[in-house]
Amino acid sequence: MLFDPATDKPQDECGVFGLYSPTPNDLAWLTYLGLFALQHRGQEAAGMCVSDGERFHVDKDLGLVTQVFDERRLDGLRLPNARVSIGHVRYSTTGSNLRFNAQPLTTRTNKGILGLAHNGNFVNAREVRGAMLMEGALFQTTNDSEVMLNLIARESHMDLIEATASAMKKLKGGYACVLMSRTALIGFRDPHGVRPLVVGQRDDGAWVLASEPCALYAVGARLIRDVQPGELVWFDRGGLHSLMVEPKRPTPCSFEWIYFARSDGELDGVDIHESRLRMGAQLARERPVDADIVVPVPDSGIGAAIGYARESGIPFDYGLYKNPYAGRTFIAPTQEARELKVKMKLSPTSAVRGRRVILVDDSIVRGTTSRQIVNLLREAGALEVHFRVSSPPITHPCFYGIDTAARKELVASTHSIEEIRQLIGADTLAFISEPGLRQAIGGSGLCGACFTGDYPAGTPLLNDVDKLALEV
Repeated sequence: MLFDPATDKPQDECGVFGLYSPTPNDLAWLTYLGLFALQHRGQEAAGMCVSDGERFHVDKDLGLVTQVFDERRLDGLRLPNARVSIGHVRYSTTGSNLRFNAQPLTTRTNKGILGLAHNGNFVNAREVRGAMLMEGALFQTTNDSEVMLNLIARESHMDLIEATASAMKKLKGGYACVLMSRTALIGFRDPHGVRPLVVGQRDDGAWVLASEPCALYAVGARLIRDVQPGELVWFDRGGLHSLMVEPKRPTPCSFEWIYFARSDGELDGVDIHESRLRMGAQLARERPVDADIVVPVPDSGIGAAIGYARESGIPFDYGLYKNPYAGRTFIAPTQEARELKVKMKLSPTSAVRGRRVILVDDSIVRGTTSRQIVNLLREAGALEVHFRVSSPPITHPCFYGIDTAARKELVASTHSIEEIRQLIGADTLAFISEPGLRQAIGGSGLCGACFTGDYPAGTPLLNDVDKLALEV
């Protein structure tokens, strides 16, 4: 299923985490905490590897972090002298949601046993994998992460850093990876920096790699810096080392600031919460409307709604209550069941009764859930519903690690804004402009491929766009 029908959002990507400790530490517990902080980036599977320099323990399974790692399984990963660990939370964008596709992936090589966790997608994975199969390579999974691991493993004449750098040059797309041997932790990021990766350090000297700063804070680390686009970093007894493998051409994913990343941090020097406030303010300047109240679609629309309210002078209020226990409860087989699932998650408050409402959300993908939310507000007594969106219309699929479905399923690719307004039943509908979004986020450059069809890190071959392409 491409979308959670109760949110109709682009599905989350994956989250990666890594630790190198110069002194023995409870890395299994720390990795658990880091993965728990990254749970919003993937809810299909979780896993981790831990090594003490000799032993290399791996455990992973389908489910949430708290479901996979109970006390018994954590105890199995606790090595008294642990020095290196990596972890992963998964949402599948390449390969089925099956246990053998859970990460980290591991393999035995002439460099010793290696473990890899990956966020993103390699757009030429099928091409590279096909060439390797013709040469006799073996693959145990159907996700593109194994292509990277196999490329690293097959460079038997190179050391681990050289082999990783060589693999980076052969694979294209948007990616951030953590890799471990028994004694070292490695992190690397694509030359466009599409997917995020940050470096942190604890007071005890342990180094941390993570998809977002929230995972650093969860283990008591402070943010040191972002891994640069095209950079490979590694940690061993000598501390932090760095190698620029490819020239950086930064175009990080705009949806990290719009929706995906947690609001309590910054990526590439841009504060996430502040950027969402600026998106809302820009939207209010571009698309003002006379109304009584500004209401967010929780939780992803809150920041932009606050910014809209501040800029417009229209009061902000919570007109929708989100049930914190609804979660990913079931796959709804019928339209009636899908509508009930939305009602399980969201219900209107009395704040909207008798008022003209500005409803702020971060995106519209198919429009089905937006229509149901508008109906909820009208049933609760809202006089008018003016829908405002803090991203431009999504007209193209993402090939870099976000599951935004086939283009024909994206409502903005087949409908005008007026047609979408009629479809969702709003009195007015407006999206932030692409220049307005770029101004709100700032930074040196952004990937807006899902808005424009301009893919900075390349595109897959036409028959490789399906998430199950490696299973054919």
